[in-house]
This record gives sequence, C-alpha cells and structure tokens, in this order.
Amino acid sequence: MKFGAVAVGDAVGAVLAHSVQAGDLRMRKGAVLSADDVAALANAGLAEVTVARLDPGDVDENTAAARIASALAAAGVTQSTAFTGRVNILAEGPGVARIDAAAIDALNACHEMITCATVAPLTRMGAGGMLATVKIISYGVPEAAVAQAETAARKAIEGAVGLVSVALATATLIVTQTGAEPQMDKGVAAVRGRLEALGMTLAEVVTVAHDTGAIADAVKAVRSDLALILTASATSDPDDVGPQALRVAGGAVTRFGMPVDPGNLLFLGHLEGRPVIGLPGCARAPALNGADWVLERVACGLEVSSGDIAGMGVGGLLKEIPQRPQPRRGPGA
Repeated sequence: MKFGAVAVGDAVGAVLAHSVQAGDLRMRKGAVLSADDVAALANAGLAEVTVARLDPGDVDENTAAARIASALAAAGVTQSTAFTGRVNILAEGPGVARIDAAAIDALNACHEMITCATVAPLTRMGAGGMLATVKIISYGVPEAAVAQAETAARKAIEGAVGLVSVALATATLIVTQTGAEPQMDKGVAAVRGRLEALGMTLAEVVTVAHDTGAIADAVKAVRSDLALILTASATSDPDDVGPQALRVAGGAVTRFGMPVDPGNLLFLGHLEGRPVIGLPGCARAPALNGADWVLERVACGLEVSSGDIAGMGVGGLLKEIPQRPQPRRGPGA
C-alpha cells in the first residue's frame, strides 16, 4: 500500500486518508475518491490530498477484518459487520470467555497493521458483550499477511475466541441465622442478581439455624443444579459449621479459602455430583468478589480445582469496599 500526499488530479480511485473540510464541502476519511469527488476537491481550492492506494494483492481493511474475525470465531459468538477496518466478536448469551492466548499472540505477530484485542480469559459475558475486536490499522494489508493471520487464528483447537455458555439452570440458597434474627434479604437479593446475570434461576431460599446438622439436612434436600450456602457468621476454618456440614451430608470439600480479596472465606465442594459453594460474607453485596469468579465457572460447567483457585491471586486484589470492617489501609496510609 502506498500512503502520502498526491495532487488532487491524481487521487481518483484512492482512499482519502484524512477527512477534508473546505467551505461547504466535507469528505470523510476512508472514502474511495471518484472522479466527481476529485473535481469537487479541486473546485474547493485543494491542490493536494493525503491518500492511501492499495497495491496489487492488497486486501482492503474491511475485507481483511471480516476474514480474520471469521477465522477467530468459535461457538457461541457472532460478528458485527466490518466498518472502518473493525469487526467485533460478540457473545450470543451469558457465559464466560474462552480465549486462546497463544493464537491471539501469533495473530498479532503476523503484521503490525493487523490487530486483535480480547477480554481476559474466563471473563463473565452477557448477551451481546464484546469478547474481541479485530482492527486493521491501515486501509489495506498484503494478502499474504491476512492469510498468515487466518492460519494463526485457526491453530486454536476450538477456535481462538469463543464462549462457554451457562450449563446450570437453577440454584438453591441455604441461609443460616443465629437466634431470631431476620433473614438476610439484601444477601438473598445480591445472590439472586448474580444468578440472573448468568441466566439462572434462584429456585429456592432455605433458612436454617447456624448449626452443622441443620445445614447438612438442607444440603441433602437440595434438588437444584447448584447449592449455595450463605452463613450468618463468617466461615473462618475448614472445620467450621458450613464446610463440616457438607462433609456430614456425605459430600466433600475440595477447597477452603481463596487468594482473592474480598472473597477469602469461600469454600467449594460437591455432593452426589452437585456443586456446592460456600459463599463468603462479601457475597451479600453486589460488588465483584472472589465468589463471582468461582460461581461463573461452575455455572458454565467448568471444573474448578483447588489449583485453579490457588492461581487466582494475581489480579485477585479487587476494589476496596467502604463496608470492610478492617480496611486494607489504616487512617492516613
């Protein structure tokens, strides 16, 4: 591709590189200049314009972006129409992003004018959310570079940009209480909101005493796809009431605690194939916390191991919340 200033009379068929305003005449960048356009520019007093002219074998920006996006797209996504060298890859519904980082890196190394930016892997997505954007920086790129980028994108086994859709439909929330205190309505609302964002239904809310046996009975009675436990008192030990109740019920605890703040006091387990998540106290508020990362993956049918949770620490220092009883920073810090 050739780029630069040319005499107006030589600009027929070239792509206008910069918008032009001359009196009443306005032409937007990216326009392919016709003979009438060139005449209008000359009549407006312009002697030269900056243009791009594709070489033989070059692919125009929109065609290149559309081809590369098609090579990237996997299950669960749609593509926008190419415009100004850009195509967005969008989620068809709720789920988490599946991104092949190696394929994206290889694509971005093909040619400096070919770019793809994505959300982080396993980012929660809603319907229509943008997973990735392909942008061709110049007005055209060599065919060989476009073909190389397509090949790099297709090296991903399942497609480099896809969506893991939500696999679970319903959840039961077990809420514990001490004494005669009222049910935690705000906590229930926050949990319901999280589930609805994933397209799930909070099928039942069960309130029981903050007692190992009562929680164990409630967990055994769950018939939803997912069991959630929100205790009145923070779960501060692997043998505390919540995780111990899961064991008493016949289930197993696969992980207690996580290196994400807020969200440290989460536990994860299962009972008869049903996932069970013990929510940290911060789940009573709608703000992002570590439980969201676990809930989103579990809801999408992804296995979440103890090692997966252990690996969440980098990037796991989340936004400070004013309600924290002991802020990370003291006064004046």
